[in-house]
Amino acid sequence: MAKGLFAKKTIKSLVDEAAEGKGGLKRHLSALNLTALGIGAIIGAGIFVLTGQAAAEYAGPGILISFIIAAITCIFAALCYAEFASLIPISGSAYSYAYVTMGEFIAWIIGCGLTMEFLFSAATVSVGWSSYFVSLLADIGIHIPACVASAPLSYDVATGWHQTGAAINLPAVFIVAVMGYLVAVGIKAAASFNNIMVVIKMTVIILFIGCGIAYIKADNLTPFIPENTGIYGQFGWSGIFRGASVVFFAFIGFDALSTLAQEARNPQKDLPIGMLGSLGISTIVYIFVGIVLLGLVSYTMLNVPDPIAVAVNALGPKFIWLRFVIKLAILAGLTSVVLVMILGQTRILYTISQDGLLPKAFAKVHEKFHTPFFSTCVVAAAAMVLAGIFPVGILGQLTSIGTLLAFAIVCFGILVLRYTQPALHRPFKTPFVPWIPLAGTAACIFQMVALPAVTWLQLIIWMALGCLLYFSYSVKHSKVRHKLTQKKR
Repeated sequence: MAKGLFAKKTIKSLVDEAAEGKGGLKRHLSALNLTALGIGAIIGAGIFVLTGQAAAEYAGPGILISFIIAAITCIFAALCYAEFASLIPISGSAYSYAYVTMGEFIAWIIGCGLTMEFLFSAATVSVGWSSYFVSLLADIGIHIPACVASAPLSYDVATGWHQTGAAINLPAVFIVAVMGYLVAVGIKAAASFNNIMVVIKMTVIILFIGCGIAYIKADNLTPFIPENTGIYGQFGWSGIFRGASVVFFAFIGFDALSTLAQEARNPQKDLPIGMLGSLGISTIVYIFVGIVLLGLVSYTMLNVPDPIAVAVNALGPKFIWLRFVIKLAILAGLTSVVLVMILGQTRILYTISQDGLLPKAFAKVHEKFHTPFFSTCVVAAAAMVLAGIFPVGILGQLTSIGTLLAFAIVCFGILVLRYTQPALHRPFKTPFVPWIPLAGTAACIFQMVALPAVTWLQLIIWMALGCLLYFSYSVKHSKVRHKLTQKKR
């Protein structure tokens, strides 16, 4: 039993599984498609909400430095992901990478962590989408009753769970259902829709930068690093580092591309381009939006749910039309995030099922659509339940720690594989090994330690449920364990 916990798969076996036709997934995605999907996953609520709030509460105009720090941390992880994705072009992402380097049980734990990232992220973002959708409709005179547009449950640290009187968050359920349908009917349809959403939000972002850059006031950017209040994290350099931990989560999503390895035309080349390209473009966009946003209004005015709308108001009445367009861009941004997160989760379950750790139905590919249809239906249904019932705060907590756990394991896994199998042909190599993997691992662990105790408690409960499933079902059906048993005989 103990030996089987750390049984490993070989890279050759993974590459064979990814061969065209064996799993039924088809290679439709180009480097451009992957880059667009990466941008679709990364640029969402973060750029429209987190920038203003983090500047107002922690870093002031110095939030621009926070963005650079957060981006560097993500680049460390992205370089490690790119090496693994080019070496092991399979849909399992960090789950498959851990299976090769550290064994089955660690891979299963990472699979649980990835579910926390993708499934809960899809539900979280759909709740945010619902709020903006209701607001946009209200602007044109259409009002949706709160009883069908908000979570029926709320949670307070002091008093616990409460009923809100609402029945269901119907708009959140709706957007998950639509995105689930697109993922189910084919990767080409999903990618094409994502391309449209990316074009919309990037056009509006460029429009905001173009309209606002001439109205920047230098006084709003000084002092660039406000003096610390005497409390750690409230401005000064400590505020910049805390701001970095907040805006870090505006960069996650590029790792979802690694789940599409079996649908990329040339994964060894296209996946690194997609990951690093989308992360680089998103970083540049974030910094330019931050400069314009903080230059138009004082950072003290930005602790609101819609900081960019505040900046648009500062431009004067002639730009009031831009508020409506900004909301459309936000909806487009959130829509593409929901799409990519559902897409990533279905591919993770597909790969885990192929290894025998989940029922075979999750790995079954639809004859017409060439997608893991059953897996997509289950993921969409689960996300619809979460989005329809729970508040955004509870859903968002698990996303953060699950992402960091996966990032840390991937960075450390590069070190393990470099020393255990140094002769492997690597189409893409993480530079400056061991320093970049070490820095990535340390940065992710540091971010995890900084998270609140309640988030760790949720992680422990989630992992305990995962272990219960693993020891009650997965160990009995594991294909690697089965081969290990046959060898002993």
